[in-house]
Amino acid sequence: MSDDDPTPSQPLTPQEQLQQWLQSTAHTRTPVSLADYDALFDSLAAAHSGTDDPRGALARVDDAARLRALAAARTGRSISLAWPLDTHAGPDNAKPALHHMTDLGDVEEPEPSCHKDFLGIDYHGKATTHLDAACHIGYRGRLYGGVEARVAMGASGSSWASVDALAGGILLRGVLVDVPAALGVDWLEPGTALHPSDVAAAAEAHGVDVQPGDAVLIHTGHARRRRRLGAWDSGAASAGLHVDAVRPLLDAGAVLLGSDGDTDVRPSPVAELHSPVHALSLTATGTPLLDNLDLEALADACAEAGRRTFALLVAPLVVRGGTGSPVNPLAVL
Repeated sequence: MSDDDPTPSQPLTPQEQLQQWLQSTAHTRTPVSLADYDALFDSLAAAHSGTDDPRGALARVDDAARLRALAAARTGRSISLAWPLDTHAGPDNAKPALHHMTDLGDVEEPEPSCHKDFLGIDYHGKATTHLDAACHIGYRGRLYGGVEARVAMGASGSSWASVDALAGGILLRGVLVDVPAALGVDWLEPGTALHPSDVAAAAEAHGVDVQPGDAVLIHTGHARRRRRLGAWDSGAASAGLHVDAVRPLLDAGAVLLGSDGDTDVRPSPVAELHSPVHALSLTATGTPLLDNLDLEALADACAEAGRRTFALLVAPLVVRGGTGSPVNPLAVL
């Protein structure tokens, strides 16, 4: 090779790729000052004050609303929105799930043989599909409804707004906001922030609107990108909602939000806060979140059916004092 030949390009390291993604999407993360964020938080909290129901926003869902949700299912096709439990460490799975056998048919009497296994999950992360209860996030020392976090929280969990308040399950009309499909791309790059206009444009492109009592699921293509290109540190960079997109969804009547990331765009547009959308949703308004959904099969099925609405069923584990639960949400078209 002569001295005039260009130096062969070297593949980017994962960290270099991350920085490249963040630079390419920085313009979408309009910075928000802490003062402006606090004003938004207080305004939303005031609009949702006066409740002593630990179910939070889901307290507004009555039997009639659940029957309307069932009517959204037309064909009976059922689709899981959960990732398989991941027992392998990776850049987005610092605390892998534990799964091992405790009986291979050799512990009890020989017939009939009995096979048992153990599960252990530290599910509040980026790898396990889970439901966040309202008590999961505190802000300025308080939980949803203004309850003091230090009073409600203890070694056995939360005495307020814990996941066992949702033991009856969640049955809502689901609305898929499929942003990549509306834009004609496979996925949104990590770090892409969705503002109200982005969410509204995607919904309008597919003829859907959010109605009171709906669950709104935001599809960014996270799972598709991960399968095709591999895992990355999604705690540092993931596509999601900007803080300014929360109020329009809640004002329209959404009582549950979810995403194939964890709903928050990362890095946060509020420099002082790591999960500002979580605090707006869970703490200010008591609106539960579904994190780390796998929405690819649902997105494909909705495109095939020509509609983005369905019945959504979520049955959290009944954990007294629990801040959430791993779940296998089901969308029924």
